[in-house]
Amino acid sequence: MKVLIDISHPAHAHFFRHSIEALKKNNHQVLITSRDKDVAHAILDGCGLEYISLVKPASGGFLDFGRELIQRDIAMIKLVRKFKPDVLAAIGGTFIAHSGFVTRTPSLVFYDTEFAKLQNKITYPFASHVIVPDCYYGKVPEKKCTRYSGYHELAYLHPKYFSPNYEVAVKNGLDLSRDNFLIRIVSWNANHDIGESHWNKQTISVLVKHLESLGNVIISSEAKLPEHLEKLVYAGDTDKLHHVLAFCRMYIGESATVASEAAVLGIPAIYASLSDRGYTTEQQTKYQLVDHVRSVDWHPLKNSIDHMLDTPKAQWDRRRKQLLNESIDVSQFIYDSIINKRPSPTTTVKK
Repeated sequence: MKVLIDISHPAHAHFFRHSIEALKKNNHQVLITSRDKDVAHAILDGCGLEYISLVKPASGGFLDFGRELIQRDIAMIKLVRKFKPDVLAAIGGTFIAHSGFVTRTPSLVFYDTEFAKLQNKITYPFASHVIVPDCYYGKVPEKKCTRYSGYHELAYLHPKYFSPNYEVAVKNGLDLSRDNFLIRIVSWNANHDIGESHWNKQTISVLVKHLESLGNVIISSEAKLPEHLEKLVYAGDTDKLHHVLAFCRMYIGESATVASEAAVLGIPAIYASLSDRGYTTEQQTKYQLVDHVRSVDWHPLKNSIDHMLDTPKAQWDRRRKQLLNESIDVSQFIYDSIINKRPSPTTTVKK
């Protein structure tokens, strides 16, 4: 069969990576389209995956996103008509939902971001099927929605698919002599980020100064940093950052995705943002692997850091084990859904 998978964010490349490999291994033809967002193309290149970049991504603002939406929809519809895939798949899925609706091609939209209300309103009605984690609390089209036990990040960081390599981590910036702390700063120029607040330069500087007194600081950033922080920017291979994260003492950042990545790896994570995610909320309340600090100020951040550093490592390991035991094989679930052009007819896919 023919499959078209659309990648619009770096994490999406990781999400589909193993299902793409399985599809190709079983002689299915896969076409990947990609949005040049942050390091998405670098990750696809690192994975050895060929792709087509359709249009230049928007830089921010409603008008710019509107332009990209129209241009990308037109480009995607033309490509679908030319390639004639049997099924389309994507995270977020606005463009595959629209092109699938127009060309009558089944579209599978995976998603986990509830507050992207505008995006979801122009996507969900046109999708053939919407697939969300159990913890997703946003509005969905119930008659064509499937829920599953797990998180997007398990599609590539479950022990079945990922084994942290200490030598790779050291080669890409891990400090052997002390604790390591990863900070993630986002650019807030995605369509679901419009109107969101983010850390200010003062908060970042104070945070970095405090963490440098405790160990080695590594910053992964979409945004341009003050000059005095540039020396701390992650300089390793883009597709090797998870090896570094897996050996860090802690993650602190604005990215919910990286917080969830840390959680499934058993690394204490602080997600500092005004907006919620169902998955980080569940990872906080059910597994105590994430602390969502609903503030962009320093003092709440410091209180959370102190609390997490006082928690023994054995507790993080036990919490991660529980999370893994209660989750399905997400990558296998993605593959099966694509092959069948829809997920299981059951409401919830349990392990």
